Amino acid sequence: MLVQLHIKNIGIIDELTVNFDESLNIITGETGAGKSLIIDSINAISGSRVSKEIIRTGQDAAMVEAYFSNGDEEYVLSREIFLNGRNICKINGKLATVSELKEISSKLIDIHGQHDNQSLLDPSTHLDLLDSFAGSNLFKLKEEYLQELEKYRLVLANLKKNFGDEQERARRIDLLNYQIDEIESAKLSINEENELNDKRKLILNAEKISNSLNNSHDVLNDNVLDQVSSVIKMLSSISNYNKDYEDLVNELNEAFYNLQDANDTLFDFCNDVDFDEDEQSHIEERLDIISNMKRKYGKTIEEVLEYLGKMKEEKNYLENSEEIIAKLKNEQIEYENSLNNLSSKITEIRIECAKKIEKKINNQMQDLEMKKAYLEFEFKESSEYLDNGMDEVQLLICTNVGDELKPLSKIASGGELSRVMLAIKTVLGDYDQVSTMIFDEIDTGISGQAGKAVADKLKLISKNHQVICVTHLPTIVAAGSVNFYIDKYINNGKTKTRITKLDEEGVIKEIARVIAGKNITSAVLENAKELRKVA
Repeated sequence: MLVQLHIKNIGIIDELTVNFDESLNIITGETGAGKSLIIDSINAISGSRVSKEIIRTGQDAAMVEAYFSNGDEEYVLSREIFLNGRNICKINGKLATVSELKEISSKLIDIHGQHDNQSLLDPSTHLDLLDSFAGSNLFKLKEEYLQELEKYRLVLANLKKNFGDEQERARRIDLLNYQIDEIESAKLSINEENELNDKRKLILNAEKISNSLNNSHDVLNDNVLDQVSSVIKMLSSISNYNKDYEDLVNELNEAFYNLQDANDTLFDFCNDVDFDEDEQSHIEERLDIISNMKRKYGKTIEEVLEYLGKMKEEKNYLENSEEIIAKLKNEQIEYENSLNNLSSKITEIRIECAKKIEKKINNQMQDLEMKKAYLEFEFKESSEYLDNGMDEVQLLICTNVGDELKPLSKIASGGELSRVMLAIKTVLGDYDQVSTMIFDEIDTGISGQAGKAVADKLKLISKNHQVICVTHLPTIVAAGSVNFYIDKYINNGKTKTRITKLDEEGVIKEIARVIAGKNITSAVLENAKELRKVA
C-alpha cells in the first residue's frame, strides 16, 4: 500500500505530505485547489511521462517521494524533475531509470483516470485487456509465438529481397559478373597506392633530387674529405703531447670514415635517379585505375576488395537460388505450421479466459446499477500473423433487453463507461494482486442510485485493496474510511496548497459542501449526515 506521499514544488503545491489509510481514501476540494496535482505526482512516481511545466513557478526542480509497504517488502520511490529536462529517480535510495521506476510501481499501484474510459472505446486496447487476465501460460505462449514469427518474417524477407523472377536474377548475375571482372582485372593490392604515390613524388621531383645529390657528392668528394684528412694529419703530429688531442684525432678519424660511407651512398643515389617516362606513365595509369575503382566501389582499396567479396557471395547465392528458394519455402511452411499451432493454443486460452471474465465483469455491472447490461468479447481471426497471435478481439455491450450487442463506442454513455471500467478494474484487481488502486474522478457522468452503487463498489474493493479516490460525488465522499480536503491559500503573496485529514465533523461538512457548494443549510447538513450514516 501507499503509506506516505511527499510532494515539493509541483504546480501550486509548495510542499505537503499525506499519510494514506489502508482502506478507502477520499480526496475532495474546490476546483483548482490541486487535487489533480496529487494524481499527477503519483503518476510521476509511477514512471509516467512528466513535463517540466509541472515545476512550481520560480523553482528549478520538483520532487515526489512515496513510501510503499507491501507485506514484508518496503519501497521508497523518488523522482526529481529539473527545468533542463533532467530526471533523477531512486529506488530505496539507489539511482534508477524511469523505466525501472515504472516496472516496480506497476506491481504496487494501479491508476485509473478518465483517459482509461476513453481507451475502452478503442478496440485495439481490448485484446491487451483480455490478456492481462490470462496469466503466465498465455504469456509464455505469446513469447514463443513471437520468436517463431520473427524467424518467419526473416524467411519471407529473404525470399522477397534476394530472389525475383528468372529474368531479374539473370540481369543481376550479369551485372555482378561485369563488376567482379572489372575489379579483378584491376589486380589491386592493399599497399600499392601508397607505394605508387611515393614513386610518383620521386619522378616528379627527379631533376631537383638529382641536382641535390650530385652537388652534395661533389662537395664531399672535392672539398670536405680532403680538408678533414688534412686536419687529421696536423692533429696527429701533436697527439703524443696530450691525451685529449689523441681522443680528438680518433673522433675525427671516425667522422672521416662516416663521411666516406655517406659519399659512397650519395654516389649510388646519383646513379639510381631515373627519368624513365615509361615508368611515370605506368604509375599514372595504375593510379587512375585505382581511383576509378574507389569511385565506383569504395573509399579505399580495402573497401573495394571487401565489396568484391560480397558480390562473389551474392553471385553464388543467386546462381544456386533454386536450391536456396526451395529450402526457404520449406522453412516458410514449417514456421506457418508452428505459428498456426501456437496461435490456436493462444486463441483457446483467450476464449476460455473470456468466458470466465465476462461472467465476473457482468456480475460487477449488476452491482453497479447496470442490471440489463452485459459485455461480451467478440473474436475474429486475422488474415495475417499479428505480433500477438491471430485474434482480433473487441468488447461488445448490450444495455437493454432485446437489443443486440454493439461496440462500446456506439452505445455507452460517459457514466456507463465509468461503471464498465470500474467493473473491469474490480475484476482485474483480483488477478494482478496490485495492492493500491487509484481512481481519478470515477464518478464522471454518474449520479443518483448509480453513484451510490459506485460508492458501494469502491467500499467493497477497499476491503482487499487500498483505494485512493478523487471525487465530486457526495455518495462517494460519504463512503470514505479516511477523507482528505485540499484547498489553496495565499501566503506572502504566493498561492499555496494544503491537504487536511478531516475528522467526522469535517467529513459531514465536506459532504454538505459537495452537495450544495457554499449554500449549506441545516437541511443540507441533515442530508449529509444521512448519506454518511447509510455509507
